Amino acid sequence: MSTEQQDRRLILDGLRARPDGAAALRYYDSLDPVAVEELFGVWRGSEVRSDHPLDGLLKTFGWYGKRFDGPDDVHPLVFTRGDGRPVAVSPSFLPVNLLLDRPRLARLPVAALLFRLALPLTRTTRPQARLRMTEYRGVVTATMCYDALPVHDAFRKVDDDLVMGAMELRGSPRPFLFLLSRVRGTG
Repeated sequence: MSTEQQDRRLILDGLRARPDGAAALRYYDSLDPVAVEELFGVWRGSEVRSDHPLDGLLKTFGWYGKRFDGPDDVHPLVFTRGDGRPVAVSPSFLPVNLLLDRPRLARLPVAALLFRLALPLTRTTRPQARLRMTEYRGVVTATMCYDALPVHDAFRKVDDDLVMGAMELRGSPRPFLFLLSRVRGTG
Protein backbone atom coordinates (compact mmCIF):
# COMPACT_ATOMS: atom_id res chain seq x y z
CA MET A 1 0.00 0.00 0.00
CA SER A 2 1.38 3.39 -0.99
CA THR A 3 1.94 6.23 1.46
CA GLU A 4 -0.95 8.14 -0.14
CA GLN A 5 -3.26 5.16 0.37
CA GLN A 6 -2.11 4.80 3.98
CA ASP A 7 -2.83 8.50 4.54
CA ARG A 8 -6.32 8.08 3.05
CA ARG A 9 -7.02 5.20 5.42
CA LEU A 10 -5.80 7.22 8.42
CA ILE A 11 -8.05 10.15 7.51
CA LEU A 12 -10.94 7.73 7.08
CA ASP A 13 -10.26 6.19 10.50
CA GLY A 14 -10.49 9.67 12.01
CA LEU A 15 -13.80 10.34 10.26
CA ARG A 16 -15.22 7.08 11.52
CA ALA A 17 -14.15 7.88 15.07
CA ARG A 18 -15.76 11.35 15.01
CA PRO A 19 -18.81 11.42 12.71
CA ASP A 20 -19.06 14.66 10.76
CA GLY A 21 -21.24 14.68 7.64
CA ALA A 22 -19.59 17.72 6.04
CA ALA A 23 -16.08 16.37 6.63
CA ALA A 24 -17.07 12.95 5.30
CA LEU A 25 -18.42 14.51 2.09
CA ARG A 26 -15.22 16.56 1.66
CA TYR A 27 -13.23 13.34 2.07
CA TYR A 28 -15.46 11.57 -0.50
CA ASP A 29 -14.95 14.47 -2.93
CA SER A 30 -11.16 14.16 -2.55
CA LEU A 31 -11.14 10.52 -3.71
CA ASP A 32 -10.43 9.26 -7.23
CA PRO A 33 -13.16 7.85 -9.48
CA VAL A 34 -13.73 4.12 -9.90
CA ALA A 35 -14.14 2.26 -13.21
CA VAL A 36 -17.03 -0.20 -13.51
CA GLU A 37 -14.68 -3.19 -13.97
CA GLU A 38 -12.84 -2.38 -10.74
CA LEU A 39 -15.96 -3.22 -8.75
CA PHE A 40 -16.51 -6.77 -10.02
CA GLY A 41 -16.64 -9.24 -7.14
CA VAL A 42 -18.08 -9.42 -3.63
CA TRP A 43 -17.74 -6.49 -1.24
CA ARG A 44 -18.33 -6.31 2.50
CA GLY A 45 -20.14 -3.14 3.57
CA SER A 46 -19.95 -0.79 6.52
CA GLU A 47 -21.28 2.69 7.03
CA VAL A 48 -19.65 6.04 7.54
CA ARG A 49 -21.81 7.75 10.16
CA SER A 50 -22.75 11.25 9.06
CA ASP A 51 -25.97 12.08 10.94
CA HIS A 52 -28.03 10.70 8.06
CA PRO A 53 -31.46 9.23 8.97
CA LEU A 54 -30.24 5.80 7.79
CA ASP A 55 -27.15 5.77 10.05
CA GLY A 56 -27.02 2.46 11.91
CA LEU A 57 -29.95 0.81 10.16
CA LEU A 58 -28.10 -1.40 7.70
CA LYS A 59 -25.98 -2.91 10.46
CA THR A 60 -29.07 -3.47 12.62
CA PHE A 61 -30.71 -5.43 9.81
CA GLY A 62 -27.64 -7.56 9.07
CA TRP A 63 -26.31 -5.89 5.93
CA TYR A 64 -23.40 -7.84 4.45
CA GLY A 65 -22.57 -5.71 1.39
CA LYS A 66 -22.91 -5.85 -2.40
CA ARG A 67 -22.07 -8.25 -5.24
CA PHE A 68 -21.06 -7.07 -8.71
CA ASP A 69 -21.01 -9.95 -11.22
CA GLY A 70 -20.94 -7.68 -14.28
CA PRO A 71 -22.18 -4.29 -15.45
CA ASP A 72 -25.76 -5.56 -15.84
CA ASP A 73 -25.63 -8.21 -13.11
CA VAL A 74 -25.55 -6.44 -9.75
CA HIS A 75 -26.92 -7.52 -6.37
CA PRO A 76 -27.15 -4.20 -4.49
CA LEU A 77 -28.36 -5.52 -1.15
CA VAL A 78 -26.76 -8.58 0.35
CA PHE A 79 -27.68 -9.47 3.93
CA THR A 80 -26.59 -12.30 6.23
CA ARG A 81 -28.94 -15.18 6.90
CA GLY A 82 -29.37 -16.70 10.35
CA ASP A 83 -26.44 -19.03 9.65
CA GLY A 84 -24.22 -16.06 8.73
CA ARG A 85 -24.09 -16.77 5.00
CA PRO A 86 -24.77 -13.88 2.60
CA VAL A 87 -27.97 -13.79 0.57
CA ALA A 88 -29.13 -11.27 -2.06
CA VAL A 89 -32.35 -9.42 -1.26
CA SER A 90 -34.72 -7.65 -3.64
CA PRO A 91 -34.75 -3.90 -2.87
CA SER A 92 -38.32 -3.63 -4.15
CA PHE A 93 -39.53 -4.90 -0.75
CA LEU A 94 -37.80 -2.15 1.22
CA PRO A 95 -39.94 0.72 2.49
CA VAL A 96 -37.35 3.40 1.70
CA ASN A 97 -39.66 6.37 2.24
CA LEU A 98 -40.75 5.00 5.61
CA LEU A 99 -37.12 4.50 6.62
CA LEU A 100 -36.32 8.10 5.72
CA ASP A 101 -39.46 9.62 7.23
CA ARG A 102 -39.62 7.52 10.40
CA PRO A 103 -36.19 6.06 11.12
CA ARG A 104 -37.11 5.58 14.80
CA LEU A 105 -39.64 2.91 13.82
CA ALA A 106 -36.95 0.99 11.98
CA ARG A 107 -34.72 1.15 15.05
CA LEU A 108 -37.24 -0.67 17.24
CA PRO A 109 -36.02 -4.20 18.09
CA VAL A 110 -39.18 -5.68 16.59
CA ALA A 111 -38.33 -4.17 13.18
CA ALA A 112 -35.09 -6.14 12.89
CA LEU A 113 -36.90 -9.29 14.01
CA LEU A 114 -39.62 -8.78 11.38
CA PHE A 115 -36.98 -8.20 8.71
CA ARG A 116 -35.20 -11.43 9.69
CA LEU A 117 -38.49 -13.34 9.48
CA ALA A 118 -39.27 -11.85 6.06
CA LEU A 119 -35.76 -12.39 4.67
CA PRO A 120 -36.57 -15.73 2.97
CA LEU A 121 -39.46 -14.04 1.15
CA THR A 122 -37.27 -11.22 -0.18
CA ARG A 123 -34.39 -13.38 -1.45
CA THR A 124 -33.54 -13.23 -5.11
CA THR A 125 -31.04 -14.70 -7.53
CA ARG A 126 -31.89 -12.13 -10.22
CA PRO A 127 -29.83 -8.97 -10.57
CA GLN A 128 -31.52 -5.88 -9.13
CA ALA A 129 -29.22 -3.09 -10.35
CA ARG A 130 -26.73 -2.04 -13.03
CA LEU A 131 -23.36 -0.31 -13.06
CA ARG A 132 -22.79 2.71 -15.28
CA MET A 133 -20.33 5.56 -15.48
CA THR A 134 -22.17 8.72 -14.43
CA GLU A 135 -21.28 12.17 -13.19
CA TYR A 136 -21.84 12.74 -9.49
CA ARG A 137 -20.56 15.76 -7.55
CA GLY A 138 -18.56 16.83 -10.62
CA VAL A 139 -16.74 13.53 -11.20
CA VAL A 140 -17.52 10.72 -13.67
CA THR A 141 -17.32 7.48 -11.70
CA ALA A 142 -18.88 4.01 -11.46
CA THR A 143 -22.46 4.31 -10.24
CA MET A 144 -24.87 1.57 -9.25
CA CYS A 145 -28.41 2.26 -10.47
CA TYR A 146 -31.16 0.33 -8.68
CA ASP A 147 -33.83 -1.16 -10.95
CA ALA A 148 -36.77 -0.80 -8.52
CA LEU A 149 -35.88 2.26 -6.44
CA PRO A 150 -34.98 5.90 -7.15
CA VAL A 151 -31.49 5.29 -5.76
CA HIS A 152 -27.98 5.64 -7.19
CA ASP A 153 -24.76 4.69 -5.40
CA ALA A 154 -21.73 6.58 -6.74
CA PHE A 155 -18.35 5.11 -5.82
CA ARG A 156 -14.91 6.61 -5.21
CA LYS A 157 -11.66 4.75 -4.64
CA VAL A 158 -9.79 4.81 -1.33
CA ASP A 159 -7.51 2.05 -2.67
CA ASP A 160 -7.82 -1.14 -4.74
CA ASP A 161 -9.63 -2.98 -1.94
CA LEU A 162 -11.69 -0.19 -0.41
CA VAL A 163 -14.23 2.13 -2.00
CA MET A 164 -16.52 4.76 -0.54
CA GLY A 165 -20.08 4.99 -1.75
CA ALA A 166 -22.53 7.86 -1.66
CA MET A 167 -26.10 6.59 -1.84
CA GLU A 168 -28.32 9.28 -3.29
CA LEU A 169 -32.01 8.67 -2.59
CA ARG A 170 -34.73 10.78 -4.13
CA GLY A 171 -36.20 12.86 -1.29
CA SER A 172 -33.13 12.72 0.94
CA PRO A 173 -31.35 16.06 1.48
CA ARG A 174 -27.88 14.50 1.47
CA PRO A 175 -26.28 11.17 0.54
CA PHE A 176 -25.89 8.21 2.87
CA LEU A 177 -22.18 7.33 3.00
CA PHE A 178 -20.76 3.83 3.25
CA LEU A 179 -17.64 1.77 2.61
CA LEU A 180 -17.13 -1.42 0.64
CA SER A 181 -14.16 -3.69 1.33
CA ARG A 182 -13.28 -6.25 -1.32
CA VAL A 183 -13.74 -9.86 -0.25
CA ARG A 184 -10.75 -11.64 -1.79
CA GLY A 185 -11.19 -14.96 -3.59
CA THR A 186 -14.81 -14.26 -4.61
CA GLY A 187 -14.58 -12.21 -7.81
